[in-house]
Amino acid sequence: MQDQDSALLHAFVLDGRGGAHSITRHELDGLQLGEQESLWLHWDRGQEQSQRWLREHSGLDEFSCNLLLEENTRPRLLPLPDDELLLFLRGVNRNPGAEPEDMVSVRIFADARRVISLRQRPLHATDALIADLLAGKGPKTSSELLLELARHLTSRVDDLIAELSEQLDVEEDRLDADERYRPDHGLVLQVRRRAASLRRFLAPQRDLYAQLVRNRQPWFVEDDGDYWNELNNRLTRYLEELELIRERVGLVLEAENQRLAERMNRIMYRFTVIAGMFLPLTFLTGLLGINVGGIPGSESPIGFFIACGLMILLALGQLLLFRRWRWL
Repeated sequence: MQDQDSALLHAFVLDGRGGAHSITRHELDGLQLGEQESLWLHWDRGQEQSQRWLREHSGLDEFSCNLLLEENTRPRLLPLPDDELLLFLRGVNRNPGAEPEDMVSVRIFADARRVISLRQRPLHATDALIADLLAGKGPKTSSELLLELARHLTSRVDDLIAELSEQLDVEEDRLDADERYRPDHGLVLQVRRRAASLRRFLAPQRDLYAQLVRNRQPWFVEDDGDYWNELNNRLTRYLEELELIRERVGLVLEAENQRLAERMNRIMYRFTVIAGMFLPLTFLTGLLGINVGGIPGSESPIGFFIACGLMILLALGQLLLFRRWRWL
């Protein structure tokens, strides 16, 4: 196994019994595989040495090399002549400081006895797969290696979806417990964005697994189809969870908008009732305040108190009338 700054990140010879031993870049050139052995090479796609080895020493044609090295990919499966495969998968980005939904691309060439994988950013799924191999509990063949890598990639999606669901649970519980609580818009919109980003890659990856079930290669292990079908079902469930998360985000935002509208309606209603109460009083004071002769009580020393009493009686009458009409 090379240093981390080497273009060849990992090189293992599978012994056909669940274990493996690592080899160096120099040992790779003259390697002769045994009858039950398979080879797994894991390269750093961003380094020039990887690209040079792939084009000059891997034995792959130019078409396959161009696909494996292209910048932007989406999950897909491409069968090649001579029972070979190109697979493009995505895994959750659990690197420090990275967004998990910014999924890491892993490109794979596979045939009956060889698997070549390339990535640009670290991928925890490969670390888990290497741990299985070193413990003697890993894949025995190249087909099982593909399956185990896909399984580790898929299992990490479950944790991220559970995290998004828990964040929404907290917002929904607070919204139900406190009528005046306003959801964290930044968090809610981030959950919706993450769900959309995950769905973008998981939907074609699910179709890829289904395609592997239908187009079984001759070198696949007999029961591989059942396991690929199980991965397909798991991704289908994850996609349903993501769709549910998107709907829940919409319901949270809709509930907040409805509460804001109801609050605004209550405020406007109170202003309308208050304005209705002061309208007759305003008319009366305006009428008594005009500067013309003949205003009743203008010469009386208690005229002001009589006018105040009339306005109080008018206000009390309005209150009783509004309560009878159930406006208050």
